[in-house]
Amino acid sequence: MPTIVFTIANQKGGVGKTTTAVNLAAAFAAKKITTLLVDLDPQANATSSVGVEKQEGKSLYGPLRGEGNAMDLIVQTSTKNLSLIPSEEDLAAAEIEIAQTENFLLKLKTVLAPVRASEKFRVVIIDCPPALGMLSMNSLVAADFLLITLQCEYMALEGLGQIIRNVDRLKTAGINTDLELGGVIMTMYDARTKLSKQVIDEVKQHLPGKIFSTVIPRTIRLSEAPSFGKTIFSYDASSPGAHAYKQLAEEIIARFSLQ
Repeated sequence: MPTIVFTIANQKGGVGKTTTAVNLAAAFAAKKITTLLVDLDPQANATSSVGVEKQEGKSLYGPLRGEGNAMDLIVQTSTKNLSLIPSEEDLAAAEIEIAQTENFLLKLKTVLAPVRASEKFRVVIIDCPPALGMLSMNSLVAADFLLITLQCEYMALEGLGQIIRNVDRLKTAGINTDLELGGVIMTMYDARTKLSKQVIDEVKQHLPGKIFSTVIPRTIRLSEAPSFGKTIFSYDASSPGAHAYKQLAEEIIARFSLQ
């Protein structure tokens, strides 16, 4: 079966983007779906969240500049069926340098082409920086589907239209005509507040059929796990957060026929 590339993006920080990328990847791996997590954020939070140390020269910075091969950067994590292309601080320079090159929006797509061609992975998940800069735009061009993480707060709704407009622009311009909005993942849900439910209802009105049924709760355990270099499944497999990401993975597997 062909490789499906998901990018998890949102120009707003603190919306559970990296938490979702890491734990969704781990949940797929637990279902025996070979998964590659690509850390495209220079902060390298996804890298440390799966227990891999940041190392100079081990990110996609080189390949994005035409030096080296993405396949050579892939490392196996402690989770079976889950591999990683790590990030490190040098990747921040790529934001500026890519913009000065020809076909600057196609760099990541070109770099990931050998990964797709290898058919070693059923799923690739790209974790983006919290901004719609050059790296995030490249991830949209390289992806089949965009997954948006959205915090259950009204301020989070403001940027939703902007990222969807960017998807439409890329399609209209013929840069990635295959790109689709795969769905919206509601994060940091607090069942005690009316606000969380109101935000979900509003997103359902704007994007009918695109919001996933599974909501990710606001929990301390999800916040703690990365500091131990663990996914939520390694850290506390019986927690509500682990249960939610397992459910979300099952929903996505069914929606995109990943098995």
